[in-house]
Amino acid sequence: MLKKILIALAVIVIVFVVIVALQPSEFRVARSATIAAPAAAVFAQVNDFHNWEAWSPWAKLDPAAKNSFEGPSAGTGASFRWAGNNEVGEGSMTIIESRPSDLIRIKLEFLKPFEGTNTAEFTFKPEGSQTAVTWSMFGTNNFIAKAFCLFMSMDKMVGGQFEKGLASMKSMVESTPKQ
Repeated sequence: MLKKILIALAVIVIVFVVIVALQPSEFRVARSATIAAPAAAVFAQVNDFHNWEAWSPWAKLDPAAKNSFEGPSAGTGASFRWAGNNEVGEGSMTIIESRPSDLIRIKLEFLKPFEGTNTAEFTFKPEGSQTAVTWSMFGTNNFIAKAFCLFMSMDKMVGGQFEKGLASMKSMVESTPKQ
């Protein structure tokens, strides 16, 4: 009887390992919003990490997080580090590419609760007097992340936060007096 139980457990473990191994290695999460403002105004909110506290959904999850800035105040080379509660974790963001009113690419390095490196991008497309902004994050899942994603998708975990952040940015930028 014990032998049959051990064989059944081994089969379950092997099937689970195979299912996890067959999951996609790469992921991508993206959300978009249209903001009634010029691309330059929207771009400025993302290009300077000092502005993020006003609209980032993670800043609201832990107002007591310890934050620091390094490098230039904005644009390529600007860096932001954070250490907070279990909801925001610990890590850093560095702008690795900044093309005015077009694209911002950010290297994300997570230390806690899980280690990982991903890329975030913001694209800005003028549409008349408005700007379509897309916030995306992509990267590669290791075996543990693939197993985790069987039960909780990256899109569900992060997508809602992107939507909140874009809505907050939209509200903030649109309520700023035009000059």
